[in-house]
Amino acid sequence: MTLQTEPIMRERRQLINLAYRLLGSLADAEDAVQESYARWYAMSGQEQDAIVVPGAWLTKVVSRLCLNVLSSARVRRETYVGEWIPEPLPEPSELGTGLAVDPADRVTLDESVNMAFLVVLDAMTPAERVAFILHDVFRYPFAEVAEIVGRSPAACRQLASSARRRISAERAPATPATHQARIVRDFKLAWEAKNIDALVSLLDPGATATGDGGGVVSTVLRPLEGAEQIVRSLVLLESRFRELTVVERTVNGRPGLIAQQDGVTVSVVAFEVAGDRITHIWAVRNPDKLRSWL
Repeated sequence: MTLQTEPIMRERRQLINLAYRLLGSLADAEDAVQESYARWYAMSGQEQDAIVVPGAWLTKVVSRLCLNVLSSARVRRETYVGEWIPEPLPEPSELGTGLAVDPADRVTLDESVNMAFLVVLDAMTPAERVAFILHDVFRYPFAEVAEIVGRSPAACRQLASSARRRISAERAPATPATHQARIVRDFKLAWEAKNIDALVSLLDPGATATGDGGGVVSTVLRPLEGAEQIVRSLVLLESRFRELTVVERTVNGRPGLIAQQDGVTVSVVAFEVAGDRITHIWAVRNPDKLRSWL
């Protein structure tokens, strides 16, 4: 790599972080970033030199590409089998070699990529999501957001405000990671022990559980609602998971579980905890979304 290309390639980590938050898919994020670099290197040296801040140019290109992907994703998801859950990510140090990415490319895991947050983002309109992420997470001024979204700064301010209200309405109060880890561990132990009463006591009465198999592997096609329904489903699935090893792991920066068969991860489970109860469970089984898990 030449000295000339090193500065532009250093933007890659920031771009991957941005694109993953915008799309909820590391594969799609990598494609968007790759396309932005392809467009950069397709320009002549003179055209590149005319761009005062290459990082800002790349960010604009990636954001617009993501906006297009988000707009088309709504059509694609109409044919998706079952529920669509954002792609789960392990800790950066645990990312599998299948990704073939440099450590600098790995997504920084913080509160803006936990599963509950991404699920709320996924319910937003594409413009809301882009305006909110660019302004509230990456601190871009609305004048720059407006250039990317193709609306006025005032309109982008309204979009971000609407997104903020969605976040406030949907997100549970933050639970310390150590406390969530204890709840998740208790859930794992109760399930392994087939302790029905313990499982029910750990679930909020109005808890929901959502599975994502993508039509590739079997899972529930619609969210399960209510603690008793979730526990009944877990009991029915117990024989299927008998040969699996369930391990506590970090999922999108929060305590979660993975299920492995012969050393291969076949399911990743993320949780949302409020107080001493689990309010949401997301189980991703689509193998296309598990390529980063060892």
